Amino acid sequence: MKVLILHQHFNTPQKGGALRSYYLAKALVDQGIQTIVITGNNEAQQRVEHVDGIEVHYLPIAYLNKFGFYKRSGSFLKYIFQSVNTASKFKDIDVCYAISVPLTIGLAALWIRQRLGIRYIFEVGDLWPDAPIQVGVIKNYFFKQFLYSLERIIYQQAASVVALSPMIKAAIEKKTPGKRVHLLPNMADTDFYHPEEKDVQLEEKYSVKGKFVVSYMGAVGFANGLDYYLECARNSQKAALPIHFFLCGDGAMANRLRESAKRIQLNNFTFIPFTNRAGIRELMNITDASFICYKALPILETGSPNKYFDGLAAGKLIVTNFGGWIKEEIEQRGCGFFTDPKHPTDFTKKIQPYLTDSALLKQSQQKSRALAEEKYSREKLSIAFADIIRSEKRS
Repeated sequence: MKVLILHQHFNTPQKGGALRSYYLAKALVDQGIQTIVITGNNEAQQRVEHVDGIEVHYLPIAYLNKFGFYKRSGSFLKYIFQSVNTASKFKDIDVCYAISVPLTIGLAALWIRQRLGIRYIFEVGDLWPDAPIQVGVIKNYFFKQFLYSLERIIYQQAASVVALSPMIKAAIEKKTPGKRVHLLPNMADTDFYHPEEKDVQLEEKYSVKGKFVVSYMGAVGFANGLDYYLECARNSQKAALPIHFFLCGDGAMANRLRESAKRIQLNNFTFIPFTNRAGIRELMNITDASFICYKALPILETGSPNKYFDGLAAGKLIVTNFGGWIKEEIEQRGCGFFTDPKHPTDFTKKIQPYLTDSALLKQSQQKSRALAEEKYSREKLSIAFADIIRSEKRS
């Protein structure tokens, strides 16, 4: 069997960033399925690499988190044309697996289906165009209607759809009644991340010995609403709480957040540049609580952020400032808490029991790890993904 994966933002463990598409491709390779990935990179030339048995075609298409709307759109359009052209070189592809975002990946999958006769499965990690519309990036009425029409066509023409969260699955089933929709959440790499005692040398390296550490690790974009995270740090500083905050990542809002932190004179806050997976594991070692942050928009409550699953795997207290299925899950499982996005002082109130009761903190952290192993382990979900791919070949 031969599978083609389309994902413009494919990352490897050595590079860092979100690794879902790597995990999926590796799952197929481990099951003896030949796997080809077409992705983009910021280099000037097209190249091919073999990564852990995966044949990866890197297209010369620049993309950075700090790109504005029009520059991002140009990058997305380039990927459509170049990925389809590259796909036409392969023979005997059984299934194409197209990973959004953006929604335009679906155009490439549609074109491959029509031009090459290859059926496709469409993966939905964020509901497009709902997300950019609610965030306010897309405002033109006619463009909105065009994107909604495109969304319906992509779902209808897909052999099936994969949703990353229960809320996304329900939304797709409502938009496209009768369509087969699989639920396959992000994976917790329980082999790479482990609950562990804090390394004294790392505590000294980051100057946090004796501190309770809260970390945000991920994209630093407009939708992440990290002004709230800074406000949590400011209120903790005012309350003289023994907490240190880390923000590790990069994106369009990074410089503005640095300026804000300097202006309000935070001395309990550290920025760490984007790093690879080994760097994240190092930061995880000294972290007590993993913070998952978004702007207060309903559409952002449907997502399945990688940082949530990394925090679970590493056995961390989970803190969120948004509603939806993750809020419900951490509250039901006792592995974290919700802090009101309208009131940063809510964080300082709710975190205090964990500062004074180490047994309570340990209990919540253990529940995080148990949830990762039980429901989201990479091993279990890899098998489920391979089964989805095989089922589409048979159908």
